[in-house]
Amino acid sequence: MARDGQERRTERSRPGGSAVALSTAYDTALLDLDGVVYFAGGAAIPYAVEALVAARDGGMRLAYVTNNALRTPDAVAAHLTELGVPAAPGDVVTSAQAVARLVAEDVPAGSPVLVVGGEGLRVALRERGLVPVESADDGPVAVVQGYGGPDMGWGRFAEAAYAIGRGVPWYASNTDLTIPGARGIGPGNGAAVEVVRIATGGRAEPKVAGKPQPPMHRETVLRTGAERPLVVGDRLDTDIEGAFNGGVDSLLVLTGVTDAAALLAAVPEHRPTYVAADLRGLLTGQPEVEADGAGGFRCGGWRASASGDALVLEGGEPGGPDVLDGVRALCGAAWTRAGSGACGLDAGKALARLGL
Repeated sequence: MARDGQERRTERSRPGGSAVALSTAYDTALLDLDGVVYFAGGAAIPYAVEALVAARDGGMRLAYVTNNALRTPDAVAAHLTELGVPAAPGDVVTSAQAVARLVAEDVPAGSPVLVVGGEGLRVALRERGLVPVESADDGPVAVVQGYGGPDMGWGRFAEAAYAIGRGVPWYASNTDLTIPGARGIGPGNGAAVEVVRIATGGRAEPKVAGKPQPPMHRETVLRTGAERPLVVGDRLDTDIEGAFNGGVDSLLVLTGVTDAAALLAAVPEHRPTYVAADLRGLLTGQPEVEADGAGGFRCGGWRASASGDALVLEGGEPGGPDVLDGVRALCGAAWTRAGSGACGLDAGKALARLGL
C-alpha cells in the first residue's frame, strides 16, 4: 500500500505492491461503472460480477461512483442488481449528487435552480431542498448542467445561456467530453458545457463537481464513510486523476478505455497505484516492481528498461499468464524516465512481446 497522500503525489515512479488482497487492504472500493462493471451497452464485463460478490462477501464495502448525471441512484442500483450484484440506491454516488451539494452550500434552501439535464439531476436537487425550474424567466439563482441524454434539445442550452448571460452562477455535474453508448462514443456533458460557454462568449466558467474534481471525492467519502478507500476505474483522466486529487490509492483495470500504451505514457496525476486486467484484481495482492540497480525494473519474470528512444522488455513468457507483470515492469521504466512528464519512448515492440 502506498505510504501517504503526499508521497503518492510525488513518488509514483512505478506501480505499488500489496502483500494481501486489495479487498483486505482497503475497506471500500469506489467503483466506476462503464468499462469497469459493465460495457456501454449495459452487459456485465467478464468476471466483474463474481469478483464483486466475492469482495463484498469478504467484508469490503462496494460503492458505485459515476459521472453520469442522467440516471438516478435507484435506476443504477436496479441495473446492478439485475446483473447479479445486489445494490441499494445508497450504494450509488453520482455527479448529480455532488453538484447538488455544491449548489446547496451556496444558495438558500428552497431556491429555484435552472436544470439543464435529466431526471437524476432533478432528483438530486430536490434531495438538497432546492426547486428545479425549466426557464431562465423562472428566477433561478443558479444554473446546473448535467448530461441529459441524446435527445436533449438546443432549447435547454439556450435557457442556460440566457440565465448565465444575466449573471446567474453556473454549475456543471462533470465535463467529460464523451460518453460511451451501445452504438459507440457520443458527446458527453463536457461537449454540452462547451456549447453554453461559446454561447455566453466565454465570460463565465462553471463550478464542476464530477471526477476528477475534489467535490466528487468528498461526496463519495461523506456518503460511504470510507476510511481506507480504493478508487477503481478504467479512465486515467477521471478515475485515476480523481484519486490523485483526493490523495487516495487507485486500481486501474484494463477493461475499458485505457490500454497499456496509454498507461505507459501517463503523466504523474494519471499513474495508478495498482494495475489489473479486470476486477479479479481486487481479490489478490499486487507484486512488487523492483529497481535492479542497473537501470531496469523487474516484476515477476520480466525485466524492463529504457534504451535510446524505446522501452525494452526481457524475460517472461510471451503470451503467458503473467503478462500484467510485464506491463508493471514497463511502467517502472517508462514513468522513471518520464519523471514529471509523459513518457514518449516507443513501446511498440515491448507491448507486442506481451501480446498487447
